[in-house]
Amino acid sequence: MFIPPNYKYEDAPMKNILLHNGLSDWMVDIGQSVFLSNDCPVNRCTISNKQKLSFSVDAIVFRDEFDDPFFETGFKKNNKQIWILFSLKSAYYSGFYEGYDMINWTATYRHDSDIVIPYGRWAYFDPSVTRVERLNRNYSLNKTKQVAMIVSNCDTDNKRLLYAKELGKYISVDIYGQCEGLITNIPDNFLQILDRDYKFYLAFESTNCIDYVTEKFFIDGLQYNVLPIVMGGRREDYERMAPRRSYLHVDDYESPERLAEFLWWLNTDDDLYNEFFRWKGTGEFIDTKFFCRLCALLHDYDAPVKHYQDLERWWRPPDVCDHSTKWLKPLPSASRITGDQRLAAAFAAKRVLTDYASAPQPLTPKTSYAQDSSHGHRRN
Repeated sequence: MFIPPNYKYEDAPMKNILLHNGLSDWMVDIGQSVFLSNDCPVNRCTISNKQKLSFSVDAIVFRDEFDDPFFETGFKKNNKQIWILFSLKSAYYSGFYEGYDMINWTATYRHDSDIVIPYGRWAYFDPSVTRVERLNRNYSLNKTKQVAMIVSNCDTDNKRLLYAKELGKYISVDIYGQCEGLITNIPDNFLQILDRDYKFYLAFESTNCIDYVTEKFFIDGLQYNVLPIVMGGRREDYERMAPRRSYLHVDDYESPERLAEFLWWLNTDDDLYNEFFRWKGTGEFIDTKFFCRLCALLHDYDAPVKHYQDLERWWRPPDVCDHSTKWLKPLPSASRITGDQRLAAAFAAKRVLTDYASAPQPLTPKTSYAQDSSHGHRRN
Protein backbone atom coordinates (compact mmCIF):
# COMPACT_ATOMS: atom_id res chain seq x y z
CA MET A 1 0.00 0.00 0.00
CA PHE A 2 1.21 3.49 -0.88
CA ILE A 3 3.20 5.44 1.72
CA PRO A 4 4.14 9.02 0.81
CA PRO A 5 7.92 9.50 0.69
CA ASN A 6 7.67 12.50 3.00
CA TYR A 7 5.47 10.81 5.61
CA LYS A 8 6.77 11.36 9.16
CA TYR A 9 4.75 8.65 10.94
CA GLU A 10 4.09 9.63 14.56
CA ASP A 11 5.43 13.11 13.88
CA ALA A 12 3.04 13.63 10.97
CA PRO A 13 0.17 16.06 11.52
CA MET A 14 -3.29 14.60 12.07
CA LYS A 15 -5.53 14.94 9.00
CA ASN A 16 -9.22 15.46 9.79
CA ILE A 17 -11.84 13.93 7.45
CA LEU A 18 -15.50 14.97 7.56
CA LEU A 19 -18.11 12.51 6.32
CA HIS A 20 -20.60 15.08 5.07
CA ASN A 21 -23.60 12.73 4.79
CA GLY A 22 -23.17 11.19 8.24
CA LEU A 23 -21.92 7.84 9.51
CA SER A 24 -24.92 5.56 8.84
CA ASP A 25 -23.71 4.05 5.53
CA TRP A 26 -20.05 3.79 6.43
CA MET A 27 -19.83 1.32 9.34
CA VAL A 28 -17.05 3.37 10.93
CA ASP A 29 -16.69 5.24 14.21
CA ILE A 30 -15.71 8.80 14.92
CA GLY A 31 -12.01 9.24 15.61
CA GLN A 32 -8.94 7.31 14.51
CA SER A 33 -10.16 3.75 15.07
CA VAL A 34 -10.81 2.81 11.43
CA PHE A 35 -7.20 3.61 10.54
CA LEU A 36 -5.76 1.73 13.51
CA SER A 37 -8.00 -1.34 13.28
CA ASN A 38 -7.20 -1.76 9.57
CA ASP A 39 -3.45 -1.52 10.21
CA CYS A 40 -3.15 1.39 7.79
CA PRO A 41 0.54 2.11 7.19
CA VAL A 42 -0.46 5.79 7.13
CA ASN A 43 -2.83 6.21 10.08
CA ARG A 44 -2.54 9.85 11.14
CA CYS A 45 -6.15 10.67 10.26
CA THR A 46 -9.42 11.03 12.13
CA ILE A 47 -13.10 10.75 11.15
CA SER A 48 -15.77 13.30 12.05
CA ASN A 49 -19.42 13.89 11.17
CA LYS A 50 -19.80 17.34 12.74
CA GLN A 51 -20.92 19.80 10.09
CA LYS A 52 -19.68 22.76 12.13
CA LEU A 53 -16.14 21.57 11.36
CA SER A 54 -16.62 22.05 7.61
CA PHE A 55 -14.44 25.13 7.59
CA SER A 56 -11.48 23.58 9.39
CA VAL A 57 -11.18 19.94 8.27
CA ASP A 58 -8.59 18.78 5.75
CA ALA A 59 -11.05 16.82 3.62
CA ILE A 60 -14.79 16.43 3.12
CA VAL A 61 -16.24 13.21 1.67
CA PHE A 62 -19.61 13.46 -0.07
CA ARG A 63 -21.35 10.10 -0.46
CA ASP A 64 -23.63 9.56 -3.49
CA GLU A 65 -24.74 13.19 -3.62
CA PHE A 66 -23.17 16.61 -3.46
CA ASP A 67 -24.30 19.85 -1.89
CA ASP A 68 -22.07 22.80 -1.10
CA PRO A 69 -21.73 22.98 2.72
CA PHE A 70 -20.88 26.68 2.44
CA PHE A 71 -23.78 27.64 0.15
CA GLU A 72 -25.95 29.30 2.82
CA THR A 73 -23.06 31.18 4.40
CA GLY A 74 -21.60 32.56 1.19
CA PHE A 75 -18.13 31.36 2.16
CA LYS A 76 -15.83 29.67 -0.36
CA LYS A 77 -13.77 26.54 0.22
CA ASN A 78 -10.09 27.16 0.74
CA ASN A 79 -7.59 25.82 -1.77
CA LYS A 80 -5.96 23.50 0.74
CA GLN A 81 -9.15 21.61 1.57
CA ILE A 82 -9.81 18.44 -0.46
CA TRP A 83 -13.38 17.54 -1.45
CA ILE A 84 -13.99 13.93 -2.46
CA LEU A 85 -17.04 12.46 -4.18
CA PHE A 86 -17.63 8.83 -3.12
CA SER A 87 -20.17 6.67 -4.99
CA LEU A 88 -20.78 2.99 -5.57
CA LYS A 89 -24.08 3.56 -7.40
CA SER A 90 -24.42 2.76 -11.07
CA ALA A 91 -23.81 5.76 -13.31
CA TYR A 92 -27.23 5.08 -14.86
CA TYR A 93 -29.02 5.77 -11.58
CA SER A 94 -26.90 8.63 -10.25
CA GLY A 95 -26.01 12.05 -11.60
CA PHE A 96 -23.96 14.96 -10.29
CA TYR A 97 -25.14 18.20 -11.85
CA GLU A 98 -23.51 20.47 -9.29
CA GLY A 99 -20.03 20.84 -7.91
CA TYR A 100 -18.38 22.65 -10.79
CA ASP A 101 -14.70 23.25 -9.92
CA MET A 102 -15.38 22.07 -6.34
CA ILE A 103 -14.69 18.31 -6.32
CA ASN A 104 -10.97 17.51 -6.21
CA TRP A 105 -10.96 13.71 -6.14
CA THR A 106 -13.38 10.97 -7.13
CA ALA A 107 -13.72 7.66 -5.29
CA THR A 108 -15.89 5.21 -7.26
CA TYR A 109 -15.87 1.70 -8.76
CA ARG A 110 -14.67 3.17 -12.07
CA HIS A 111 -11.04 2.36 -12.91
CA ASP A 112 -10.42 5.98 -13.98
CA SER A 113 -11.31 7.35 -10.52
CA ASP A 114 -8.68 9.04 -8.38
CA ILE A 115 -9.31 6.42 -5.69
CA VAL A 116 -10.64 3.20 -7.21
CA ILE A 117 -13.00 1.34 -4.87
CA PRO A 118 -14.15 -1.84 -6.62
CA TYR A 119 -16.76 -4.08 -5.07
CA GLY A 120 -14.09 -6.75 -5.10
CA ARG A 121 -10.49 -7.24 -6.12
CA TRP A 122 -8.68 -10.41 -7.12
CA ALA A 123 -4.90 -10.73 -6.87
CA TYR A 124 -2.82 -13.70 -8.06
CA PHE A 125 -0.10 -15.02 -5.78
CA ASP A 126 2.03 -15.21 -8.93
CA PRO A 127 0.69 -13.34 -12.01
CA SER A 128 2.33 -15.92 -14.29
CA VAL A 129 0.30 -18.74 -12.70
CA THR A 130 -3.43 -18.40 -13.37
CA ARG A 131 -4.60 -22.00 -12.94
CA VAL A 132 -3.86 -25.09 -10.89
CA GLU A 133 -2.52 -28.14 -12.68
CA ARG A 134 -4.87 -30.58 -10.97
CA LEU A 135 -8.20 -30.01 -9.29
CA ASN A 136 -8.74 -31.70 -5.95
CA ARG A 137 -12.48 -32.09 -6.51
CA ASN A 138 -15.20 -32.36 -9.12
CA TYR A 139 -17.20 -29.12 -8.90
CA SER A 140 -20.10 -30.70 -10.77
CA LEU A 141 -20.53 -33.58 -8.34
CA ASN A 142 -24.04 -33.97 -6.83
CA LYS A 143 -25.33 -30.78 -8.45
CA THR A 144 -28.83 -31.56 -9.70
CA LYS A 145 -30.00 -28.16 -10.97
CA GLN A 146 -28.83 -25.95 -13.80
CA VAL A 147 -29.28 -22.16 -13.49
CA ALA A 148 -30.30 -19.87 -10.62
CA MET A 149 -30.90 -16.13 -10.31
CA ILE A 150 -32.08 -13.85 -7.50
CA VAL A 151 -33.43 -10.33 -8.07
CA SER A 152 -35.25 -7.60 -6.17
CA ASN A 153 -35.32 -4.85 -8.79
CA CYS A 154 -37.80 -6.12 -11.37
CA ASP A 155 -37.63 -3.36 -13.99
CA THR A 156 -34.06 -2.60 -15.01
CA ASP A 157 -32.49 -0.73 -17.91
CA ASN A 158 -30.74 -3.82 -19.28
CA LYS A 159 -33.86 -6.04 -19.17
CA ARG A 160 -31.97 -8.71 -17.25
CA LEU A 161 -35.15 -10.45 -16.11
CA LEU A 162 -36.39 -10.71 -19.69
CA TYR A 163 -33.04 -12.23 -20.70
CA ALA A 164 -33.26 -14.79 -17.88
CA LYS A 165 -36.80 -15.77 -18.85
CA GLU A 166 -35.77 -16.13 -22.49
CA LEU A 167 -32.84 -18.31 -21.41
CA GLY A 168 -35.34 -20.40 -19.45
CA LYS A 169 -36.99 -21.49 -22.70
CA TYR A 170 -33.91 -23.57 -23.52
CA ILE A 171 -32.51 -24.65 -20.14
CA SER A 172 -33.90 -24.83 -16.62
CA VAL A 173 -33.62 -21.43 -14.87
CA ASP A 174 -34.93 -20.88 -11.32
CA ILE A 175 -35.49 -17.16 -10.70
CA TYR A 176 -35.97 -16.10 -7.08
CA GLY A 177 -37.42 -12.70 -6.18
CA GLN A 178 -40.51 -10.68 -5.39
CA CYS A 179 -41.35 -9.93 -9.02
CA GLU A 180 -44.48 -11.39 -10.59
CA GLY A 181 -44.11 -14.97 -11.73
CA LEU A 182 -40.91 -15.66 -9.79
CA ILE A 183 -40.11 -18.00 -6.91
CA THR A 184 -41.06 -15.71 -4.02
CA ASN A 185 -40.13 -18.09 -1.22
CA ILE A 186 -36.43 -17.21 -0.95
CA PRO A 187 -34.68 -19.44 1.62
CA ASP A 188 -32.43 -17.79 4.17
CA ASN A 189 -29.63 -20.11 3.10
CA PHE A 190 -30.00 -19.32 -0.60
CA LEU A 191 -26.27 -19.02 -1.20
CA GLN A 192 -25.62 -22.38 0.44
CA ILE A 193 -28.30 -23.94 -1.77
CA LEU A 194 -26.72 -22.23 -4.78
CA ASP A 195 -23.36 -23.67 -3.83
CA ARG A 196 -24.71 -27.17 -3.28
CA ASP A 197 -27.35 -27.66 -5.99
CA TYR A 198 -26.73 -25.35 -8.94
CA LYS A 199 -24.10 -25.36 -11.66
CA PHE A 200 -24.66 -21.83 -12.96
CA TYR A 201 -25.58 -18.47 -11.44
CA LEU A 202 -26.84 -15.42 -13.32
CA ALA A 203 -24.75 -12.62 -11.80
CA PHE A 204 -26.70 -9.96 -13.70
CA GLU A 205 -26.28 -6.34 -12.64
CA SER A 206 -29.16 -3.86 -12.88
CA THR A 207 -27.39 -1.81 -15.56
CA ASN A 208 -24.76 -2.42 -18.22
CA CYS A 209 -22.30 0.34 -17.37
CA ILE A 210 -18.51 0.59 -17.57
CA ASP A 211 -16.83 -1.14 -14.59
CA TYR A 212 -20.14 -1.71 -12.80
CA VAL A 213 -19.51 -5.15 -11.30
CA THR A 214 -20.87 -5.72 -7.81
CA GLU A 215 -20.89 -8.37 -5.08
CA LYS A 216 -23.36 -10.34 -7.22
CA PHE A 217 -20.25 -11.46 -9.08
CA PHE A 218 -17.42 -11.10 -6.58
CA ILE A 219 -19.16 -12.71 -3.60
CA ASP A 220 -22.33 -14.54 -4.68
CA GLY A 221 -20.60 -15.89 -7.77
CA LEU A 222 -16.87 -16.33 -7.32
CA GLN A 223 -16.79 -17.17 -3.63
CA TYR A 224 -19.16 -20.08 -4.04
CA ASN A 225 -18.69 -23.23 -6.11
CA VAL A 226 -20.84 -22.15 -9.02
CA LEU A 227 -20.03 -20.80 -12.48
CA PRO A 228 -21.20 -17.15 -12.80
CA ILE A 229 -22.79 -15.92 -16.01
CA VAL A 230 -22.33 -12.17 -16.08
CA MET A 231 -24.16 -9.15 -17.44
CA GLY A 232 -23.20 -5.63 -16.39
CA GLY A 233 -19.71 -4.40 -17.17
CA ARG A 234 -18.05 -4.82 -20.54
CA ARG A 235 -16.00 -7.90 -21.44
CA GLU A 236 -12.78 -5.95 -20.88
CA ASP A 237 -13.95 -4.85 -17.43
CA TYR A 238 -14.33 -8.44 -16.25
CA GLU A 239 -11.07 -9.42 -17.92
CA ARG A 240 -9.30 -6.75 -15.89
CA MET A 241 -11.01 -7.55 -12.57
CA ALA A 242 -11.65 -11.27 -12.45
CA PRO A 243 -9.63 -14.49 -12.35
CA ARG A 244 -9.04 -15.86 -15.83
CA ARG A 245 -11.70 -18.33 -17.03
CA SER A 246 -13.89 -17.90 -13.97
CA TYR A 247 -17.13 -16.78 -15.68
CA LEU A 248 -19.15 -16.60 -18.90
CA HIS A 249 -20.17 -13.22 -20.36
CA VAL A 250 -23.51 -12.91 -22.14
CA ASP A 251 -21.92 -10.70 -24.81
CA ASP A 252 -19.95 -13.70 -26.02
CA TYR A 253 -23.20 -15.32 -27.16
CA GLU A 254 -25.47 -14.13 -29.93
CA SER A 255 -28.62 -14.79 -27.94
CA PRO A 256 -29.95 -16.53 -24.81
CA GLU A 257 -30.54 -19.57 -26.99
CA ARG A 258 -26.87 -19.68 -28.00
CA LEU A 259 -25.82 -19.33 -24.35
CA ALA A 260 -28.17 -22.16 -23.41
CA GLU A 261 -26.54 -24.40 -26.00
CA PHE A 262 -23.15 -23.90 -24.38
CA LEU A 263 -24.56 -24.40 -20.88
CA TRP A 264 -25.98 -27.73 -21.97
CA TRP A 265 -22.52 -28.79 -23.15
CA LEU A 266 -21.03 -27.82 -19.81
CA ASN A 267 -23.88 -29.50 -17.96
CA THR A 268 -23.18 -32.86 -19.63
CA ASP A 269 -19.36 -32.75 -19.52
CA ASP A 270 -17.77 -32.57 -16.08
CA ASP A 271 -14.26 -32.10 -17.49
CA LEU A 272 -15.36 -29.11 -19.52
CA TYR A 273 -17.29 -27.62 -16.59
CA ASN A 274 -14.37 -28.03 -14.20
CA GLU A 275 -12.03 -26.08 -16.47
CA PHE A 276 -13.77 -22.93 -15.20
CA PHE A 277 -12.62 -23.62 -11.63
CA ARG A 278 -8.89 -24.03 -12.18
CA TRP A 279 -8.35 -20.45 -11.02
CA LYS A 280 -9.27 -21.41 -7.45
CA GLY A 281 -6.18 -21.56 -5.27
CA THR A 282 -4.07 -19.27 -7.48
CA GLY A 283 -4.77 -16.05 -5.60
CA GLU A 284 -7.05 -14.31 -3.14
CA PHE A 285 -9.71 -11.62 -2.81
CA ILE A 286 -8.33 -8.60 -1.01
CA ASP A 287 -9.79 -5.64 0.83
CA THR A 288 -8.78 -2.44 -0.96
CA LYS A 289 -9.13 -0.40 2.29
CA PHE A 290 -10.54 2.89 1.08
CA PHE A 291 -9.87 4.84 4.28
CA CYS A 292 -6.24 3.71 4.43
CA ARG A 293 -5.62 4.92 0.90
CA LEU A 294 -7.48 8.18 1.48
CA CYS A 295 -5.37 8.93 4.54
CA ALA A 296 -2.17 8.18 2.62
CA LEU A 297 -3.14 10.54 -0.21
CA LEU A 298 -3.98 13.33 2.21
CA HIS A 299 -0.43 13.04 3.57
CA ASP A 300 1.12 13.06 0.10
CA TYR A 301 2.23 16.65 -0.35
CA ASP A 302 3.47 15.84 -3.84
CA ALA A 303 0.00 14.85 -5.04
CA PRO A 304 -1.06 17.04 -7.98
CA VAL A 305 -3.66 19.72 -7.32
CA LYS A 306 -6.75 19.06 -9.44
CA HIS A 307 -10.48 19.66 -9.63
CA TYR A 308 -13.34 18.56 -11.87
CA GLN A 309 -14.74 21.36 -13.99
CA ASP A 310 -17.77 19.26 -15.03
CA LEU A 311 -18.29 16.24 -12.80
CA GLU A 312 -21.40 15.05 -14.63
CA ARG A 313 -19.57 15.03 -17.95
CA TRP A 314 -16.87 12.80 -16.47
CA TRP A 315 -19.28 10.53 -14.62
CA ARG A 316 -21.92 10.08 -17.32
CA PRO A 317 -20.57 10.54 -20.84
CA PRO A 318 -22.89 9.26 -23.60
CA ASP A 319 -21.19 5.86 -23.84
CA VAL A 320 -20.85 5.04 -20.13
CA CYS A 321 -23.85 2.68 -20.20
CA ASP A 322 -25.04 0.31 -22.90
CA HIS A 323 -28.82 0.49 -23.25
CA SER A 324 -29.07 -1.88 -26.21
CA THR A 325 -30.84 -5.23 -26.04
CA LYS A 326 -29.60 -6.67 -29.31
CA TRP A 327 -30.16 -10.17 -28.03
CA LEU A 328 -33.94 -9.59 -28.17
CA LYS A 329 -33.86 -10.03 -31.94
CA PRO A 330 -34.82 -13.66 -32.67
CA LEU A 331 -32.30 -15.84 -34.47
CA PRO A 332 -33.17 -16.75 -38.07
CA SER A 333 -34.25 -20.36 -38.32
CA ALA A 334 -31.30 -21.14 -40.61
CA SER A 335 -28.87 -20.22 -37.82
CA ARG A 336 -30.33 -22.55 -35.21
CA ILE A 337 -27.99 -25.29 -34.15
CA THR A 338 -28.76 -28.90 -35.09
CA GLY A 339 -27.92 -31.87 -32.89
CA ASP A 340 -24.87 -32.78 -34.96
CA GLN A 341 -23.63 -29.18 -34.90
CA ARG A 342 -24.13 -29.07 -31.15
CA LEU A 343 -21.99 -32.17 -30.69
CA ALA A 344 -19.24 -30.85 -32.99
CA ALA A 345 -19.17 -27.50 -31.21
CA ALA A 346 -18.98 -29.24 -27.85
CA PHE A 347 -15.87 -31.13 -28.93
CA ALA A 348 -14.39 -27.90 -30.31
CA ALA A 349 -15.04 -26.04 -27.06
CA LYS A 350 -13.54 -28.85 -25.04
CA ARG A 351 -10.45 -28.91 -27.24
CA VAL A 352 -9.88 -25.17 -26.74
CA LEU A 353 -10.08 -25.49 -22.96
CA THR A 354 -7.94 -28.62 -22.95
CA ASP A 355 -5.25 -26.84 -24.98
CA TYR A 356 -5.29 -24.01 -22.44
CA ALA A 357 -5.12 -26.47 -19.57
CA SER A 358 -2.02 -28.14 -21.05
CA ALA A 359 -0.01 -24.91 -20.86
CA PRO A 360 2.97 -25.26 -18.46
CA GLN A 361 1.66 -23.55 -15.31
CA PRO A 362 2.02 -26.09 -12.49
CA LEU A 363 0.75 -25.10 -9.09
CA THR A 364 -0.31 -27.00 -6.02
CA PRO A 365 -3.87 -26.08 -4.98
CA LYS A 366 -3.96 -23.59 -2.16
CA THR A 367 -6.88 -22.09 -0.31
CA SER A 368 -6.51 -18.52 0.85
CA TYR A 369 -9.53 -16.28 0.51
CA ALA A 370 -10.21 -12.96 2.16
CA GLN A 371 -13.60 -11.43 1.43
CA ASP A 372 -13.38 -8.02 -0.16
CA SER A 373 -15.06 -5.12 1.60
CA SER A 374 -18.29 -3.95 -0.02
CA HIS A 375 -18.07 -0.58 1.77
CA GLY A 376 -21.43 -1.05 3.46
CA HIS A 377 -23.43 -1.42 0.23
CA ARG A 378 -25.20 -4.31 -1.39
CA ARG A 379 -26.66 -4.06 -4.87
CA ASN A 380 -29.71 -5.78 -6.32
